[in-house]
Amino acid sequence: MFLKNCWYVAAWDHELIDGKMVARTILEEAVLLYKGDSGKVVALQDRCCHRGVPLHTGRREGDDVRCMYHGLKFDASGKCIQIPGQEVIPPKLGVRSYPVVSKDGLVWIWMGDPAKADPADIIDYPYLRDPQWKGIPDYMHYDANWLLIVDNLSDFAHLAFVHTKTLGGSEEYAYVTKPVAIERLPRGFRVERWHMDAPPPPFHNKVLPTDLKGRHVDRRNIGHMQIPGIFFLESMFSPAGSGSEQGNREGTKEYRNCQFMTPETRRTTHFFWVYLNNWEGNDHNISRSLHQSLIEGFLEDKHLIEAQQKVLDDDPGFKMLAVAADAALSHFRWTFDKLVAAERAEEATSKAAAPAGPAIKPPHQAGMSA
Repeated sequence: MFLKNCWYVAAWDHELIDGKMVARTILEEAVLLYKGDSGKVVALQDRCCHRGVPLHTGRREGDDVRCMYHGLKFDASGKCIQIPGQEVIPPKLGVRSYPVVSKDGLVWIWMGDPAKADPADIIDYPYLRDPQWKGIPDYMHYDANWLLIVDNLSDFAHLAFVHTKTLGGSEEYAYVTKPVAIERLPRGFRVERWHMDAPPPPFHNKVLPTDLKGRHVDRRNIGHMQIPGIFFLESMFSPAGSGSEQGNREGTKEYRNCQFMTPETRRTTHFFWVYLNNWEGNDHNISRSLHQSLIEGFLEDKHLIEAQQKVLDDDPGFKMLAVAADAALSHFRWTFDKLVAAERAEEATSKAAAPAGPAIKPPHQAGMSA
């Protein structure tokens, strides 16, 4: 169900300011996230190994965290370093820690084999750290499987019907535009689509200077989708007939839509996003307007996707049928399934090769040890 040996977004960096401890379920595992006094970001299993109390109900002490049930204290590696009233601490007493990296305002977590976690594998998108590109980062929770959100983002034709009065602009978009390029990549896809000589969509029209409002534009969207659930949409609006398709960028305004989908469970999803522009200057009301427009648009998607999830829950045997517009999402799902199968096969091989451990007695036979 999940691909574990890859980097997922666990939080925005600003969620961990002021000593906050954030409890977040990721891939059906309870995780505690916090930033220590040293500035180090820590990710631990959110469950005390003693009596199972969630550590997020405890207290942060420097870079460490203390369970406030019996006072066990754990360092950033998850090792228990103090038990009140007990001098000897069993060396194996502790909780799982997860590799975690803070980059470009995002906190990335590795849920799989720690030995395979290479920070160099975290996707690099320079717009996220370029001060010229401004936007307001946000979070949304979906009661739906993350792949349904990927499906939604994989075909721009839905803009015409779901977002006619927000992000799309008109139903014409679905009829008169087709992808000019679909690139099937080893871990995702790239899709490019143009819409020529059309009215600007409402979200863009709102932030245009008065003299440009309503003027027709040539619109280009380039979507990049990467496993495990990272979507970048590069949008460009140029004056109609200005030759932007030949490379002329005079009068062009651009956006960068960054979206990160992290499975919470097999039917719920963490959705992190920011919508960037590079032309607002000091007028931050443009970012505020775009932020509100995107929320409005995402809620339109969310309504349909969560309804879709309910249909699938009610009838697990239902099989979705593909149309021509599904080429990109079909490639993504095929690629993802192949990677998951390879990961599971490797896990099975490793388990088969591992020596058998000592038999563990059931609790009613083993009793309890101090």
